[in-house]
Amino acid sequence: MTTVILRTVTRVVLPLGFVVSFAFFLQGHNLPGGGFIAGVLTASVVALAYLAYGLDVVENDVFGREVETAVEHVQHGVVRDYQTLYAAGLAVAVAGGLAAIVYGYLTNTTIPFMTQTFRTATVPLFGHIELASAVVFDLGVYAVVVGALLTIISVVGAE
Repeated sequence: MTTVILRTVTRVVLPLGFVVSFAFFLQGHNLPGGGFIAGVLTASVVALAYLAYGLDVVENDVFGREVETAVEHVQHGVVRDYQTLYAAGLAVAVAGGLAAIVYGYLTNTTIPFMTQTFRTATVPLFGHIELASAVVFDLGVYAVVVGALLTIISVVGAE
């Protein structure tokens, strides 16, 4: 049974954790941060929500699923979604690495796997921004880390 204090703190920390995680993700290719630390922070915030409200609340209220046993939770519940997120993140990370090779093929140059390229663009209200290919790789790493950690937390928590 959780306390009112834990639930109140979770309601405050949850949105702040997601915002800080998003900021870490965006600054990753220029400053310390990136997909890994943003994924760890996101998984930590969701684990705090699991502690405060329980895994059943996520299954029933967020996803609208009725899961009765721990076996159903692992086989058909949110763990399946986390595994899908993990697999999709791995595919995005590999695609981000292959993007450099494709870019080199299109420009008739030899660019090795995982080489970062970037372009600048002008966006109204923001001015000049840098669009880096490392963001795609970071997105894949983020999805892999969130999917893997939440799978582990959910499976252990269901038992």
